[in-house]
Amino acid sequence: MTVTGSSAGVGAGAGPDPEDGTTRDNRLTLPRATHLLSFFRARAETMVTWRERDRVPEGDTVWLAGRRMHQALAGRTLTRTDFRVPQLATVDLTGQPVVEVLSRGKHLLTRIGADWSLHTHFRMDGSWHLYRRGDRWRGGPKWQVRVVLETREWQAVGYRLPVVELLARDREVDAVGHLGPDLLGSDWDPVEARRRLLADPGRELGQALLDQRNLAGIGNLYKAEVCFLTGLTPWTPVGDLPDVAEVVDRSKRLLEANRDDPAQVTTGDRRRGRQHWVFERSGKPCLRCGTRVASAEQGDPPYQRLTYWCPRCQKGPAPQPTHSG
Repeated sequence: MTVTGSSAGVGAGAGPDPEDGTTRDNRLTLPRATHLLSFFRARAETMVTWRERDRVPEGDTVWLAGRRMHQALAGRTLTRTDFRVPQLATVDLTGQPVVEVLSRGKHLLTRIGADWSLHTHFRMDGSWHLYRRGDRWRGGPKWQVRVVLETREWQAVGYRLPVVELLARDREVDAVGHLGPDLLGSDWDPVEARRRLLADPGRELGQALLDQRNLAGIGNLYKAEVCFLTGLTPWTPVGDLPDVAEVVDRSKRLLEANRDDPAQVTTGDRRRGRQHWVFERSGKPCLRCGTRVASAEQGDPPYQRLTYWCPRCQKGPAPQPTHSG
């Protein structure tokens, strides 16, 4: 393997991550585009772009991505690698075995050989695609490809990945060490998750759930749905929660229920338009009480998120709704 540059961890500053709550100096920001995170041969009717949903993939989506990539690549030797980012342009991992692929919150770690970890993050538009050797790539124009990992059977193609780093294995903590307990991780610690949430009792529940330093894996969809099922608005201070353990437990159960299913159903009803209680249902009748679902921005610019709630089913403070339909 050949690595050039001052260190194995590479990238250019990408500014603060609105959910990780950190500013890291070794991230590489790249152009955005639109496409679904797809693996193997997903059916056409499930193809929805991340930009259409205007959200970062949730932790269960990244977990599923990691599992499918692990199934395809782990235990196999790389026959070709192609890093199409400036800082890694001369890196060649050909001949190295893929040890494992795993998720950590919304981050993906591909461990290669004895020493290296490829760290990627999807943000809004990134995706990994898996193709059989000889299949036509369908993830977008070739100029949007950032990484290619190839074995005798599979080609893993990373499109529009805004974070691409090659780290020494013992430096993975630089990429994911700031994260809170991983809702889908083998080392899940609910006690620590509750402690981190309660460390700032005045913080709004929705904002606290999105902060990956508290518990890793929740995005805007599960934030809205957890708050609805808890019966409190996303603007409720964490210190006013009657039972923080219930919020933590419900968050884990929702992600676990959907980690094998890209549909991300929270209501138990898979029919179109009825998969979620309030998420992306602004102006539509609440599925429980019939009141029109409200929505408004939550968070400080430029990281505010469109947030959904039912004014009747959810108690607590809330702003004047600003969006409908």
